[in-house]
Amino acid sequence: MRTAYLKALHELAAMDKNVYALISDNGAIVYDQYRADFPKQYLNLGISEANMLGMAAGMASRGKIPFAYTIGAFLAYRAFEFIRDDICLQNQNVKIVGTGAGEVYSGLGPTHHATEDLGGLRSLPNLTVLCPASPKEVYAATYAAYHHKGPVYLRLGTNREPEIYEGECKFEVGEGVELKSGGDAAIFSTGSILKDVLDAADSLEKEGISARVINIHTLKPLDGDIILKAIHETGHIVTVEDHNIIGGLGSAVAEVIAESGMWVKFRRVGLRDFSHGYGTYAQVKEGNGVGRKQIEEVVREVASR
Repeated sequence: MRTAYLKALHELAAMDKNVYALISDNGAIVYDQYRADFPKQYLNLGISEANMLGMAAGMASRGKIPFAYTIGAFLAYRAFEFIRDDICLQNQNVKIVGTGAGEVYSGLGPTHHATEDLGGLRSLPNLTVLCPASPKEVYAATYAAYHHKGPVYLRLGTNREPEIYEGECKFEVGEGVELKSGGDAAIFSTGSILKDVLDAADSLEKEGISARVINIHTLKPLDGDIILKAIHETGHIVTVEDHNIIGGLGSAVAEVIAESGMWVKFRRVGLRDFSHGYGTYAQVKEGNGVGRKQIEEVVREVASR
């Protein structure tokens, strides 16, 4: 994901001299090529995330388009007030780019896990929230963030995510994407955990359970129509996210369900506490209830009721 983001950012900087890369020391090495090619469009603010976002807001007020990048947990938690007051309240054209979504930094523990970021940031007025699921989608989302006039939070994994699109990736802000058809249940997911969801759906298909998989790459604005369509056609809804179940995708889908007045069987797969344990990404997900087998178990239960 990171490579795809940097490729798109490099192209945008070459095309538009108002595009700037801002970092807070994290990731300096991966910006080597960008820094060499665009030294005047690059700023390393050191380990000072709040200052970086305050500067980004000021730059945006003068017509620049800053992409402020660092670990998502440090942006969403440490610098929340600056995102709220300097960027969103003023509706500044700042692109906030957080890497390490969910439990991706599995060996670093909960201090580095962005597992409550969506719960806080989704509530902020004016902020568009993008959660791409694969390298191709990251590339497209970066361009979409650039073209969108206003604050954007772009939530990335790291650099090891598999590709889920065989062909072209069409990305429209606010429009969900049906990745797999199915009528027994609909699984809504976001971010890199979508690969686990697709694998789970393929496994369930061998058991005779037809699960529709829908990619919600935009948490805000949310595609309510695709949710209502799935409710009407399946009556069985599961949300899967590498995030706390409070405030993230599960909550967003639940809000649509509650306001629709429609009857539906609904379950959320996600964290219900701070993340626990260390290991590979797969091990940490499994240890916290969001592994592939656990996804299968919940979908199996909902589809069989």
